[in-house]
Amino acid sequence: MECVTGPDAPLLSPADIRRLASELDLRPTKTLGQNFVIDPNTIRRITAVSGTGAGEHALEIGPGLGSLTLGLLDAAEAVTAVEIDPVPAGRLARTAEEFRPGAGHRLAVVLADAMHVSAAELEAARPAAASGPPTALVANLPYNVAVPVLLHLLAELPSLEHGLVMVQEEVADRLAAGPGSKTYGVPSAKAAWYASVRKAGTVGKNVFWPAPKIQSGLVAFSRRQPPETTASRQEVFAVVDAAFAQRRKTLRAALSGWAGSPTAAEATLRAAGVDPRARGEVLGIGDFARIAAHREDGSAAETPTEGAGL
Repeated sequence: MECVTGPDAPLLSPADIRRLASELDLRPTKTLGQNFVIDPNTIRRITAVSGTGAGEHALEIGPGLGSLTLGLLDAAEAVTAVEIDPVPAGRLARTAEEFRPGAGHRLAVVLADAMHVSAAELEAARPAAASGPPTALVANLPYNVAVPVLLHLLAELPSLEHGLVMVQEEVADRLAAGPGSKTYGVPSAKAAWYASVRKAGTVGKNVFWPAPKIQSGLVAFSRRQPPETTASRQEVFAVVDAAFAQRRKTLRAALSGWAGSPTAAEATLRAAGVDPRARGEVLGIGDFARIAAHREDGSAAETPTEGAGL
């Protein structure tokens, strides 16, 4: 049976969400960052802004009771939903069948922690209708783990071409910040290794149950090639971490431990064409990559490592 899709297709209403939660005796917990979207218009907005299209395999993290899952089933060829809580995970396929009859072959539910889920796990669970691995990430990410989950998925799944994630608004600002901004830091620089990132809007508190205390932000990304460098991703990220660990210090001082001494740090920075008196907040990911490649002790590989392409 072909599913009913489009703007008139039924999505979960506030009454549906509460009915499902009551049926499962499910009480949203802060530990798992559970704030369920109860507004169908917000789901339609997220799905539209994500750019997920027909023929795509979408990856959803934390589907909960299935609000966004239904919207993605309308937009994509197939959906893989990764859920850490076994209670809603066990109900999701049935909810999808109730609201989108015949969609079972287009949905896979994976019970796993998104912080550690592997490409192999997702491939083993690939929906029958999916023609390949996930190409779009669309998710309402738990506030407390949003950045590490996003970075893990970008590293683990090079097939992801674009996506839209909803996170705490402050985190959205940090992820989308550019060099020189007050909010630019480790998340901004590391995300820039993988993709072009932009803030795509805000979401109010009242579209969630329970309502969070702060607004959410939408972050859109588009995959791009990382900077050309002889250093690995891990080596570049080590420079980023060191540069922002003491962000008020000059790079000469901040990177002294990483390089072995202030003198070695200065020599490396000058070799990379970076002013030793600058601070990490003014450098782009390409600058960090050059610094890693010019480390004086030669620890940067002479040729790109396997990790450099992630």
